[in-house]
Amino acid sequence: MKTIAVIAVMGGALLACGGGGGPGAAAPGAPEPTTFAEQVAVGQKLYGENCAGCHGDGGEGSAKVPRLVGLDKGALPLDAAASAARKVSFKTAADVGAWAAKNMPPNQGGSLKEWEYWAIVAFDLKANGVTLDKKVDAASGKDVVLHK
Repeated sequence: MKTIAVIAVMGGALLACGGGGGPGAAAPGAPEPTTFAEQVAVGQKLYGENCAGCHGDGGEGSAKVPRLVGLDKGALPLDAAASAARKVSFKTAADVGAWAAKNMPPNQGGSLKEWEYWAIVAFDLKANGVTLDKKVDAASGKDVVLHK
């Protein structure tokens, strides 16, 4: 089981991704990644097209949007700030992916394909120094522990 040490300082949601079918969506018929490395590559493209506008090119966030990268600076917090839309804990990568798929982008949750959300999660994990031996999804994401 992969464990990531996180200092939880700030709150908020993890991902804010653009709508499927828009310019950030994978090309129609694009194959689903089969490895973590492939997920990271696809996730980087999807993040750049859909998430970077709010969360920043480097995942640094802003005063209004949570940080995604920088574990020592409060990225990927266990619990969100009281004012945040997220009301669930992010104990594992599975928690993050499930929440993002249902809620991101705001008012358009589920607008990407499920595997596209997981590709973005893979990219975010890699940006935080996490490399996995297999692709991340709802099942394997339970083994990627962000907080005990």
